[in-house]
Amino acid sequence: MIPQVIAVVGATATGKSDLALDLAETLGGEVVNADAMQLYRGMDIGTNKLPPQERRGIPHHVLDVLEVTDEATLADYQERAEAAIVDIRGRGLVPVLAGGSGLYARAALDHLQIPPTDPAVRARLESEAQDEGGPEALRARLQGVDPAAAEAIQANNLRRIIRALEVVEITGRPFSATAPTKRYRRPSLVIGLRDDWDALTTRIERRARAMWDDGLLDEVATLDAVGLRDGRTASRAIGYSQALADLDGRITREQAIAQTAQATRRYARRQESWWRPDHRVEWLDAADAGLRAAALELARRPTQ
Repeated sequence: MIPQVIAVVGATATGKSDLALDLAETLGGEVVNADAMQLYRGMDIGTNKLPPQERRGIPHHVLDVLEVTDEATLADYQERAEAAIVDIRGRGLVPVLAGGSGLYARAALDHLQIPPTDPAVRARLESEAQDEGGPEALRARLQGVDPAAAEAIQANNLRRIIRALEVVEITGRPFSATAPTKRYRRPSLVIGLRDDWDALTTRIERRARAMWDDGLLDEVATLDAVGLRDGRTASRAIGYSQALADLDGRITREQAIAQTAQATRRYARRQESWWRPDHRVEWLDAADAGLRAAALELARRPTQ
């Protein structure tokens, strides 16, 4: 029996989109996006979003649903993804989740209660971060109230540090207590793609240069005119922040490309680290000529 949801996860540039299309095409399915930056309309080149003409006629859901001035939130994504999954299954088809945002994929797959937000609390914490010198001071504060969260969050990830402190203040519970449980909402198969790091690094560097060659600066200039810089989430996307600096003349084209490749390599490492401890993931070699067949075999494997 085919699982009720199939997900394709792993590091950037491992071919998740292509395999998701193969699975959807063969099994009779539709794709559900799990990439936080592909939620944004107009953010196409820098997010490596598949153009409509390359989607093989397969519908894609939870894609192009936000303006660049909107903030992407996990709660909103979870609601949209669940609605898409229910809709696809209700028509007798297979939802194929694909994307590189690990927490978003988990929100779609697993039982996850997302804690509330309070704009006033967040605004105060952001102000305190500026007054106290950035993420270091707030991370020290988080270390005092939730050491597990402080350890898990990158030291320079101010947005996540503020979110953790916000949750602790609002709920009185550690932010780490809200981590996703590794318990699927419904029978699911998660296929992880892995590749040789040197080969992956080469593709990442080529992709970064191709973004500029394919017109990323024009795309960013268009988005800048409708408020990209004001977007809390979109303006920080890899490639887009570097393109804005390039447009402003703060860095050169070559520096922007190099910084984008470097940030993408770091992101790929984090993506691998996110999924590696999850024993439920079925890992496949992204470069294997038999990848498609192996993935289909997993999908059709009798359930225990």
